[in-house]
Amino acid sequence: MPVMTSPSTASPRPNLLKALGPGFLFAGTAVGVSHLVQSTRAGAMYGLAMLGLVVVANVLKYPGFNFGPRYAAATGTSLLEAYRRQGKWALILYGVLTVGTMFAVQAAVTIVTAGLALALFGNGLSLMMYALVITVLGAGINGMGQFRLLDRVIKVIVVTLTIATLAATTLALGQIDWSSPWILGASDWDPKTVFFAAALVGWMPTALDIAVWHSLWTLARRDSTGHRPSVREVLVDFNIGYIGTALLALCYVLLGAGVMFGSGQQLATTAGGFANQVIDLYTQNLGEWSRPVIGFCALTVMCSTVLTVIDGFPRALSGLVARFQSPEQPEAGDQHKSSKSYWGALVILGVGSLLVLGQFIKNLKGMVDLATVLSFLTAPILAWMNHRAILGSEVPEAARPGRGMQAYSWVSIACLAAFALYYLKLRFLSG
Repeated sequence: MPVMTSPSTASPRPNLLKALGPGFLFAGTAVGVSHLVQSTRAGAMYGLAMLGLVVVANVLKYPGFNFGPRYAAATGTSLLEAYRRQGKWALILYGVLTVGTMFAVQAAVTIVTAGLALALFGNGLSLMMYALVITVLGAGINGMGQFRLLDRVIKVIVVTLTIATLAATTLALGQIDWSSPWILGASDWDPKTVFFAAALVGWMPTALDIAVWHSLWTLARRDSTGHRPSVREVLVDFNIGYIGTALLALCYVLLGAGVMFGSGQQLATTAGGFANQVIDLYTQNLGEWSRPVIGFCALTVMCSTVLTVIDGFPRALSGLVARFQSPEQPEAGDQHKSSKSYWGALVILGVGSLLVLGQFIKNLKGMVDLATVLSFLTAPILAWMNHRAILGSEVPEAARPGRGMQAYSWVSIACLAAFALYYLKLRFLSG
């Protein structure tokens, strides 16, 4: 068993390779529905006009995500311990937000993955059966403790899909109408556009819940390697994953704008139909030979998203239950998967997400928009809790963000809250 060091005695020598991993898991989670579905829809429906919003969403959410791994590296505990220190109200609030979104989130990533499987393997199974198989396999892999394999495989898959996406985007640049509007005018922001923008921002680059998971993954990586990473190492790993996912989101907007915008092609509403359209984005630029390769890469990335979500929610809920019982110890290893609460949450998540999916099986857009809007509305609350966490007394002064980063975080929280309130006003109070 690896020998762990306390935060105060951790070696100052950099060992970045041992710290790399959670950032790639973040990328594997993010490059899923938000990119393959929402970013592609943005380009197909609005051309270049949503590029700015994608950039703004990534910029605004950066502090909230950054504080997760930063806190874990600085304290040796997860954000859940930070919430416990803020008071039971913070744990309860996080629990309510998590339970309120997890079924829709899991259902959304599962239906997109099932759609890709249907596009690749045909109609041997129905979409619902593919979803059932994916859910059961994902739960089984996580439950048996094989999730560590994802830490190794995801690096290869993310790099492969990144190269293919960059190549396809480069070839699609000549098809883009660069004279089309780069920003929407005030009169263009009708309710339909605002609702889509909320769904786009909700998972751009992904839901802010992932900051908690990222802190847990950072600790799990520490346990598996025996190396306690410094805050600097963890942030390098985080920035690689975060900046990479932001660039890929822009690529998918450009692919949608180049191949689908203004073509008269209608976006499919079924998961299988939309999966074929996503694969076509590549094949129309790289050639038909790339269809099985791209299809496999896209399916694998979505499977990694399913695995990380299936692991993330039960891991977080298990840790949440434990935090109600006792403080988290910096030297404690990953005990979540041996707990009854982890297994219970795993079963409830699988069954609940399949029930939700059954209600939206023929409406991919409705399923995805439900999940992403829920994440959009909870983002400012989670960003505020993470801001409070990184300034807690348990965080060493040297590991805390500077005044500039703190101000940046407050601006982020204010903007996310203002957008959420405007959405709610438009949704429920407008005639």
